[in-house]
Amino acid sequence: MSALVIEISMTFFFLIVILGATRKNAPAGFAGIAIGLALTLIHLISIPVTNTSVNSARSTSQAIFAGGDFTGQLWLFWVAPIIGAIIAGLVYKFLAPNEE
Repeated sequence: MSALVIEISMTFFFLIVILGATRKNAPAGFAGIAIGLALTLIHLISIPVTNTSVNSARSTSQAIFAGGDFTGQLWLFWVAPIIGAIIAGLVYKFLAPNEE
């Protein structure tokens, strides 16, 4: 359960940072710094819990290569980021309404 919660919440926070940093009225040229630092923080927080995937394709390749019980855990690294992304999209829509 902790792995599911951490993967959903870290994906949520990562996408909130990405959406905010790449917004039209965000300072130009600083998105990479914000996104990179957020990704670093996400890894520092969640490596002790799930070894942090943040990339479902990377998790899939490693699970297939290692085989065994790892493929049984693969659902987590696909489902959790999708849920986190959906929640982030909905929350961001209300946090930063379209100002055109």
